[in-house]
Amino acid sequence: MLEKSFGIFFFLKKPKTENTEGMRYVYLRLTVDGSSKEISTKRLWHPHKWNAVAGKATGSKEESKSLNNFLESFTALVYKAKQKLIDGGHEISAAAIKDILTGNWIDNKMIIELFQFHNDQMRDLIGKEYAKGTHERYETSLQHTRSFIQWKYQKNDISIKELDYEFIEQYSFWFRTVQNCCNNTTVKYLGNFKKIVLACVKKKWLVSDPFVEFKFKKNKVKKMALSSAELRRVEDKTFTIDRISQVRDIFLFSCYTGLAYIDAKQLKSSDIGPGVDGELWILSSRQKTDGDTNIPLLPKALEILTIYKHHPQCQNSGALLPMLSNQKMNSYLKEIADLCGIDKPLTYHIARHTFATTVTLVNKVPIETVSKMLGHASIKQTQDYAKIVEEKISEDMKALKTRLQEAS
Repeated sequence: MLEKSFGIFFFLKKPKTENTEGMRYVYLRLTVDGSSKEISTKRLWHPHKWNAVAGKATGSKEESKSLNNFLESFTALVYKAKQKLIDGGHEISAAAIKDILTGNWIDNKMIIELFQFHNDQMRDLIGKEYAKGTHERYETSLQHTRSFIQWKYQKNDISIKELDYEFIEQYSFWFRTVQNCCNNTTVKYLGNFKKIVLACVKKKWLVSDPFVEFKFKKNKVKKMALSSAELRRVEDKTFTIDRISQVRDIFLFSCYTGLAYIDAKQLKSSDIGPGVDGELWILSSRQKTDGDTNIPLLPKALEILTIYKHHPQCQNSGALLPMLSNQKMNSYLKEIADLCGIDKPLTYHIARHTFATTVTLVNKVPIETVSKMLGHASIKQTQDYAKIVEEKISEDMKALKTRLQEAS
């Protein structure tokens, strides 16, 4: 982008501490499109030998000629810096030229460009260090960042040097207003962007972290699970449409194994084998955490695997279950909830919650064992499920007290 106006003017500036000879520093005032920056030439000069209008030394003595020659060379450096910006496709600004002249210019370090580079490297590590879903999440974050920059700055990209507290604050505001995102969604995307920012700080491309003073925290979301009665209703319900029955069965498989959607989708026959007790186990790892998920197969889960052993989709893909897309699964699960009289927003992930609470913890399986089967990195991740069970016990006991009081 070419500038509309470009001005160079040298002037004398009084030093903070007056020297005995009354000398002053020669400064350059660089103005681009009305925005100015002052740059010290680090040269001292006599005020009485200076033409304030022309912005140069007066007189014909060698010292005056030497200074004026230096100022011409300095001017040439300014135009060279300007050309560097043009060649690199950067916006021409007084600040950018000053950074080049003072050695603070970070060449070609732009926010969107760095974010894209990060995502490209992440894509190449899918299956090694990252899950495909993680890469997709960062690609979505990149698109949001690009849209925000266009909204706020009317540009396709900006320098990382423009990252400050205000940028982060306005980015958060944009998510909550323009995108109408809830707090947790906003925090999730800001967290993804923060990873890119911290990488710049570590590489010393940024002097400070703009997130330091910015506080954001996810709201606690209560995990939802099916009760024993609701789980039984889903199991016992007869559906006339095969596709709905299929989705129900696969959902129940995760209710009895605790597998998340992606792990159930990727389950292969090679993941099933004898465990320490000689019975059939799932011997695999979670894609999300790469943690071990060695799970003994309960009779209901084994029965479902047997039902779909010869399903055409499984035969063709090598998978053990004929999974639909997560979106389609959730769509059918809403229909299943209605048909079973379940007043909960049924999604596939509720199956994992149901395994953790209704199937295991409620039936006295130790929390340490449940944590291991869920593939949690820390037992703290599992404690939320224990709280759900405690709340259910509390509700049941209150109902019991009421019945006892009514009977007395």
